[in-house]
Amino acid sequence: MPDRDEILGYCDDLLDSGAFEDYGPNGLQVPGRAEVSRVATGVSANLETLERAIEAGAELVITHHGLLWGDELSPLSVPMAARLRALLCSDVSLAAYHLPLDAHPEIGNNALLRDALGLEADDRPFGQAKGSAVGLIGRAAEPIEIGELRRRLSEAVGQEPLVFDAGPDRISTVGIVTGSGGFALHEAGPLGLDALVTGEPSEPVMGEAREYGVHFLAGGHYATETLGIRRLGELIAERFSIKHQFIDVPNPI
Repeated sequence: MPDRDEILGYCDDLLDSGAFEDYGPNGLQVPGRAEVSRVATGVSANLETLERAIEAGAELVITHHGLLWGDELSPLSVPMAARLRALLCSDVSLAAYHLPLDAHPEIGNNALLRDALGLEADDRPFGQAKGSAVGLIGRAAEPIEIGELRRRLSEAVGQEPLVFDAGPDRISTVGIVTGSGGFALHEAGPLGLDALVTGEPSEPVMGEAREYGVHFLAGGHYATETLGIRRLGELIAERFSIKHQFIDVPNPI
């Protein structure tokens, strides 16, 4: 069986994780057994994701949202203690890749969502977070209407998006920052983009979208971030000839 650290070394290199300052540590967060025959992936390291991965026989769980955030230690909450107990008592490792997985130009959440929306690549940097451009811009081969972009997003994420129809009649350029990407309105407006696609809104974005004249579409934080972590698991399985299971715990947010 392949070694856990070899698998995570491959992920680190593929995602260039050392190049990113992030909101929490990327890579191994909770060590378990060294050998891996099955890897499970999921969006968030909540208890249901971890328990289902353990039940499936995974020795390594990789999520987009890990357990550790920030730099300071604090007393364990009840949910954190339960999650750690599940991992440690089963000798299962947990790793996480956050901004590096958002930003990857091929298997990242934003790149895969752009492809699912049928948009072409635009090389301008977009979506600054912690000093890195983690989002991207997609360009429509032919201008489309907001109803068509809404339809494509709904089809891509499997649920109806929240839409603030605040932009032009025809859409050519779309900024994409999955998850909590409403902050990127402050880049989309000055860049003259026609629309911003993200996961979830914050309260100010309705007014900001109107004032910038940019369409705002939120397809769900969870739903927009299933693509990259699932693809990473598939690549690991192919590279190391092990089994992979994506643990789907749908979240309407």
